[in-house]
Amino acid sequence: MPAHFGVREVVEAYSRISGHVHRTPVFTSHSLNVLAGTQLYMKAENLQKTGAFKARGACNAVFLEKEKNPNSPGVVTHSSGNHGQAVAYAAKCAGLACSVVVPRGTPKVKCDAIKEYGAELVYCEATPASRQAVCAEIEARTGRAVIHPFDNYDVMAGQGTIALELLEEVPDLDAILVPISGGGMTSGIAVAAKALQPKCKVYPVEPFGKQLQKCLESKQRLWPNPPKFIDSVADAIRTQQVGHLTFPILCEYVEPKVFTITDEQMIEGMKLVFERMKLVVEAAPGAAVYAAVKLMKEFDPTAQKVGVILCGGNVDLECLPWVTYKKSY
Repeated sequence: MPAHFGVREVVEAYSRISGHVHRTPVFTSHSLNVLAGTQLYMKAENLQKTGAFKARGACNAVFLEKEKNPNSPGVVTHSSGNHGQAVAYAAKCAGLACSVVVPRGTPKVKCDAIKEYGAELVYCEATPASRQAVCAEIEARTGRAVIHPFDNYDVMAGQGTIALELLEEVPDLDAILVPISGGGMTSGIAVAAKALQPKCKVYPVEPFGKQLQKCLESKQRLWPNPPKFIDSVADAIRTQQVGHLTFPILCEYVEPKVFTITDEQMIEGMKLVFERMKLVVEAAPGAAVYAAVKLMKEFDPTAQKVGVILCGGNVDLECLPWVTYKKSY
């Protein structure tokens, strides 16, 4: 891991962003604890600014860009939606121009929010290569700084502030379950958690088809190229490959055993939170909830106190997955 990224950077990020993000609550549910056979502590990032944890990393990275370059022409990013909203929000707070590249088919609720924060919304093809190419073209044309959604140490440090808050409230956690896409949140949480509570295990929760476990076990990037998106109901965690900066951190700090969750299981987890906790969450946190409630006891019988990251709540209520998913068959 680079010398310039560790828990110190996470603590500095917390100080930098604290006036612009929420300290989100940690919820418990007796009925879910009974189902899980463990004590679950739900970190409600679905109640975060912009509706997802991404506000933390985006604010840290964008505010640092403004500090380092007061005359910055602005920022640009590519996103499946939540990071785009977060960068648009952070740029508005910092008084910077902003462009956000999203794939066609990105949920309307996320696209509308990006525009409402004052950012330019640019559509691209639904491939990682197209996202990066369009973003690079805007960077070259405008001189705006790229705020990568996960492969950026400043973004990771901001996401790691989730662990600072969670472990302050529940310092004796045995494990934390984190939905994973590119690995920025998982990396930041793992670095902070291992510094504050070395015995706490950090488990990634992935959609079916990501194939992260074999890569972590071998410490090699075994994914096929070119990079692709997974066909998953969870649009927030569709990126198959983790980042080139996040991968070494994941290999060092997270458990190589990965929860792999199907679309049907994500939807079940999502509905559990809707019904039992009265909270609106996306399919990605639904994956973590399903893992915690249905699989954790068998996965790690020693874990008695388990943190679960409810990473986002930007749900298109006109396209609830348990309705649209059934219609697709």
